[in-house]
Amino acid sequence: PTSAQVSAVPHSGRFCYTLDNDLLTTEQRQFYEDNGYLLIRNLVSDEDIERFRKEFTRICKREVKPPGVMIMKDESLRSEFGQSEKVVNKVQDFQEDEELFRYCTLPEILKYVECFTGPNIMAMHTMLINKLPDSDKQTFLHPMHQDLHYFPFRPASRIVCAWTAMERAHQDNGCLVVQPGTHKTALKPHGYPEMEGKTNKLFHGLLDEDENIPKVHLVMEKGDTVFFHPLLIHGSGINRTSGFRKSISCHFASSECHYIDVKNTIQEHLEKEMQEMVSKKYNGTSVDLKDIWNFRARLVQGERINL
Repeated sequence: PTSAQVSAVPHSGRFCYTLDNDLLTTEQRQFYEDNGYLLIRNLVSDEDIERFRKEFTRICKREVKPPGVMIMKDESLRSEFGQSEKVVNKVQDFQEDEELFRYCTLPEILKYVECFTGPNIMAMHTMLINKLPDSDKQTFLHPMHQDLHYFPFRPASRIVCAWTAMERAHQDNGCLVVQPGTHKTALKPHGYPEMEGKTNKLFHGLLDEDENIPKVHLVMEKGDTVFFHPLLIHGSGINRTSGFRKSISCHFASSECHYIDVKNTIQEHLEKEMQEMVSKKYNGTSVDLKDIWNFRARLVQGERINL
């Protein structure tokens, strides 16, 4: 169930979600227009992935401490495993770690990103996810959501996520699950699921999920990369294996995008939660949402304009 296996019949309509380019075929552009994602096989080399894996291990062991990085752990495992990859489920905001940030500057990634954002490209949000083996509590399930829920910048059509599998991702170890075509819908209300054990910090999900919309499990091999729209409804299941399912990702945006005020919108509660987290991390420092994103954002190609 991937872009390579679905026939997309091109039509003469205007492309809304991709820009004219010499890289994507008409069929690939049409697939993204219709479905909101595009899977490119074998894009990132084994050598690069191994370098990212080694740096992740060094961060877990605290051999390196990149400024601003957020390390998310399963605290219940710390007494058993101490500081190791067996405890850390996510390294977020690695824009100041030069080794991991190399991912955001890989020419093979950026040439695709430019098809969605244009030539002036900002890396806005970075993550290396280490999906831990899970229990019946489904602690590391990420409920179905839209990434635009987290972003106070627009337009959505000039934002794209690049998500690369660092090893084979499949249903048993919690691969990405997408609902094709949902990128054409509006941003929906998000919050924490009510079920016990599914309240990891900022793992928000749709408050009203339409179970009738078909879901596609993106089975990916090491180095495969999927590019998807920030309104595409997606999530990931739990890891039922004994190993770890690693992936590395970055949300890119055109530097010509602009910040919006989320007050009195469905994103307002998210702003308050993020401000509280930053205030706690930096001992009472008060910042607004735009400042938080300015700190995360880093130019990777072209000129920095608005973001």
